[in-house]
Amino acid sequence: MPDVTVSIGGREFQVACQAGEEHFLRAAAAMLNAEAEPLVQQMGRLPEARMLLMSGLMLADKTAALEDENRQMKEKIATLQARAVPPPEKVEVPVIPPQVFETMAEIAARAEALAERIEEKAQG
Repeated sequence: MPDVTVSIGGREFQVACQAGEEHFLRAAAAMLNAEAEPLVQQMGRLPEARMLLMSGLMLADKTAALEDENRQMKEKIATLQARAVPPPEKVEVPVIPPQVFETMAEIAARAEALAERIEEKAQG
């Protein structure tokens, strides 16, 4: 079981943890230190237990606020998911009647015939 040295409020602490968990311990200690540092700067040197207690309480307060916000967000998500889903909008695509294709083919054939006649007259 590895020992990790962490610094909280300007004090060093040796803490044991499971192998591979060192980075989690350091991250948690950094969070606790972020709360302890302002306390030490504002109040000066505090007894170790008081500094750790106050820092822990401040972190717990932040955690409680985040848990409350998380709960509210989950409630909003549940409300949104519970809303009735409107039926999909029906989109009608107009269908081109087969006669239009036939008419277009006939017009194209006539245009080609006219073009051929014009070419013949121009050449002849």
